[in-house]
Amino acid sequence: MSIRSAWLPLVAASFFLSPLGASAQLTGGQLHGNFSTDAQYYNEDEDIGAVVLPQRMGLNSWLNLIYSTEQFETGIRFESYEPRLAGYPAGQPYLGSGIGYRYVKYKLSDLEITAGNFFEQFGQGLIFRSYEERYLGVDNAMDGLRVKYKPFRGIYLKGVVGKQRFAFDNRTVNGPGLVRGFDAELDLRELLDSAWTSTGNLVIGGSFVSKFQEDRDPLLILPQNVGAWAFRANFITPRWNIYGEYAYKINDPNGKNNFIYKNGEAAMVNATYSVKGFGATLGAHSFDNMFFQSDRAAPTPFDLNINFLPPLTKQHTYNLPATLYPYATQPNGEVSAQGEVFYKFKKGTPLGGKYGTKVAVNFSTAYSLDTTRLGIADDTTARIGYTSRIFNPGKRNYFQDLNVEVRKKVSDDWELAFTYLNVVYDIDIIQGKPGKSTVYADIAILEGLHNFNERNSVRFELQHLSTRQDQGNWATALVEFTFSPHWFVAAMDQYNYIGSDDLEAAGQEPLHYPIGSFGYIRGGNRFQINYGRQRAGIFCVGGVCRQVPAANGLTLSITSTF
Repeated sequence: MSIRSAWLPLVAASFFLSPLGASAQLTGGQLHGNFSTDAQYYNEDEDIGAVVLPQRMGLNSWLNLIYSTEQFETGIRFESYEPRLAGYPAGQPYLGSGIGYRYVKYKLSDLEITAGNFFEQFGQGLIFRSYEERYLGVDNAMDGLRVKYKPFRGIYLKGVVGKQRFAFDNRTVNGPGLVRGFDAELDLRELLDSAWTSTGNLVIGGSFVSKFQEDRDPLLILPQNVGAWAFRANFITPRWNIYGEYAYKINDPNGKNNFIYKNGEAAMVNATYSVKGFGATLGAHSFDNMFFQSDRAAPTPFDLNINFLPPLTKQHTYNLPATLYPYATQPNGEVSAQGEVFYKFKKGTPLGGKYGTKVAVNFSTAYSLDTTRLGIADDTTARIGYTSRIFNPGKRNYFQDLNVEVRKKVSDDWELAFTYLNVVYDIDIIQGKPGKSTVYADIAILEGLHNFNERNSVRFELQHLSTRQDQGNWATALVEFTFSPHWFVAAMDQYNYIGSDDLEAAGQEPLHYPIGSFGYIRGGNRFQINYGRQRAGIFCVGGVCRQVPAANGLTLSITSTF
């Protein structure tokens, strides 16, 4: 461990434990934090191909401690993977126990300085986003220095420098590349104050980010400094929100683009209109050669990402569409679009009835980027890779989702929701299953909520997915009882009852995946126990996905906040 890596946890710990730290806490400082742990015991189950760890048990745990005063804040996070849960994390393995995050932050007037680990984002993240999604196992926390400054009202400046978290081996292991970035944002309404007479507001911003990594390639001359810049604008009125951002990255030969010397581009535009009872959104994205990692030889697409490319598809929460066929952004090239309309039929109208009716229609699609390969006849241009134009879609349809949701309260104590989805899913590209046929699926979902009284309720879901490709048809039933404010109990069964053409030919039998759970909540503490089968699938958050292996066993989850 380097001297820089070692001193921050020691400073934080000494501050918490020293008489000075105790005195500061008594005179106005605050100590707070949270704890969470997920433990799973694994059973063998040949029918579903369940993964069983050699230790038969996995354990992921985190403890955060934060001490803060009016101008000063310091924090430390202890992590433990003894051993890590099966299939976790998304990228490099996590091993052992130790300090995974530590920082000191100081704020004086309009200046804020953070030393150590931090998360940050410029705009929508097209060229820089440092963030954590714990249950995916994605964590590219920066380790270095961040400065924020507001020199005048409406002007916001940020600067960052440091390395990124790569893995965990009894402590945080950083990647080899150095990341540097600067962001400026201008809020015109705040800047001009009374001189700004419009009911809306315009916020504009710009960013520059570069990475440095030494070139040690014996065959290629690789750029050691790779820069990217972005410009954004956001116009906001009481009814409209229009956002646009464009990013450009210089040539960045790396393992994800086959070491081509082509520049990268990203563009996005989203518009939202809303009034009482009605809302509409429309958006379009285009990404071209936008893998941006601080190590050009990063082993997986989840490691050391400097940027984040947001998906333009609906993020479903129901089990079947969320875990079987969710869309993952394709950084090397995609053109996507989405539109949604929401309308609430008023009470007392023929379609609204006594309580009103809510209807939402959403359509999203993603295509390949139209490209022309170079170097077929003359290999002098082969290293450029291809030519392309942003927002020019190719012929391959990666993903399509048409969904309709109707939600209605039918009595004082019953509420129902019906959702239909039609999905086209190129599993070859999205999940990396070469040669597999495109999946065409229809999904129907009925959800109900019944309130027995102010404290007790029951919620149920009935889901059905129909397809002849991949794993075939699925049915899911869920029922959940809540006894406020402390107890809840739930049971769910997923049934793969008719296989695909390929699976039927192989003689696969129908399978049930039952699971039961109950939990207890009191104050800031939450306990939950699950027992049953977990099917193999995809777990996604915000367009970033990881594979979850099949498992059978007992799971205990504890979270506590203080």
